[in-house]
Amino acid sequence: MSRRDDITGSKALNGYRSSKSNNKTKHLFHLNLQKRKFYVPELDKWVTLKVTSKTLRTINKNGIYSVLKKHGKLDKI
Repeated sequence: MSRRDDITGSKALNGYRSSKSNNKTKHLFHLNLQKRKFYVPELDKWVTLKVTSKTLRTINKNGIYSVLKKHGKLDKI
């Protein structure tokens, strides 16, 4: 199970942690993924997706159907 957003496809970023003595260690910045179940009234079906909290806010603002349509994910449901 990959740690990717099902809609936007965004994944973890990598970078470095810096100590007080300025030693660098590699670090992965994981996404805030949430597993949510959405009802799409235009398709009359329930869809379970792993989405980031940022994508979830976009879905709440614009609606699930328009977000899926914008990212071209309607055919994969």
